[in-house]
Amino acid sequence: MRPDTPADHTTEAERLLRTAAQYPEDHEPLILQAAAHLELAGDRARASTLYDDLLAAPEPTVDNPHLIKALKAANLWEYGHEAEARAIIHGIRAAGPLNAAPWQVAAETLEAHDELESAHEVFSTALTLLLAPDEEVPYPVQSLLTGRHRVRRLMGLDHDAWDQLAGELHTAPVPLDELHDPKRLWSLGSSDPVELKAEIARLRAELGTYRTALSRPFPVAVLHWPEPELRELLTVYPALAEEYVDHATHLDRLEAALRDLHTTGTPNLGIVTGTVPSYEAFAASEATSPATVGLLPQYATTLAARGRATPWPPSRTAACWCGSGKAYGRCHGV
Repeated sequence: MRPDTPADHTTEAERLLRTAAQYPEDHEPLILQAAAHLELAGDRARASTLYDDLLAAPEPTVDNPHLIKALKAANLWEYGHEAEARAIIHGIRAAGPLNAAPWQVAAETLEAHDELESAHEVFSTALTLLLAPDEEVPYPVQSLLTGRHRVRRLMGLDHDAWDQLAGELHTAPVPLDELHDPKRLWSLGSSDPVELKAEIARLRAELGTYRTALSRPFPVAVLHWPEPELRELLTVYPALAEEYVDHATHLDRLEAALRDLHTTGTPNLGIVTGTVPSYEAFAASEATSPATVGLLPQYATTLAARGRATPWPPSRTAACWCGSGKAYGRCHGV
């Protein structure tokens, strides 16, 4: 059952924290979910403590430090710590993370507190970093375009190229300009049935967009093994050698599979990274031998469902998914 009361949210947070203790490899997304439930329960101080605990962990063990900071800033601002929240957002802007989520949270936090010019600057800075000319717009970046469009409409600014792009990517039946029309607020107080019906139609379209985003399937994820992990896997389970051959072949096949899926129109593609201990634990939970080839896609799907998938393709200037340290456009994106 979906939590509806503060007590329900607290109970769900406690369940997620227990699960995080059982699955340390997935503790970060689980703790972030727990913190979100605590915020909804009104226990914002405890939520901040969870964010602090994550940020206090050794840096290599934290996957999304900038997102955690952005969520902490949003939470702090809501219960009176505006100066600290502003300082955190300033730090995120200075760091310039190359994933969309922290920018989205930071900009929407500013927007929610009527800091429209600052929100616009954050959205624009993020798009400058993450949106390469003449490349397909990654799914997370589409939300940045939509948010920027909304803020610019509130500011009364004329459309620019990014606004036009946001409109082209918008798939709801009600146009984006209409959804983001500041005059909509007036219609909510209208007694004209025509205006009210039009507003109901817009709200339904907007709700449909949110539901699509929230309920979209987990990424169609392919399983990536870093070279040391693949070496250990094939040493312990040589029966899997026919599946992987060697590391270079594994990487080439992975990129080719993703491109084939993309060509056929498969949405929301992603890559999950496996480790031998995690895979063995998963095999034990399924009462199946780790040498079973058919277990590998199940393992990939499970990692994706736990929020471990990295969207593909990255931008050409972002680090390649293979871990080479090269830009994707000079590595597997060639």
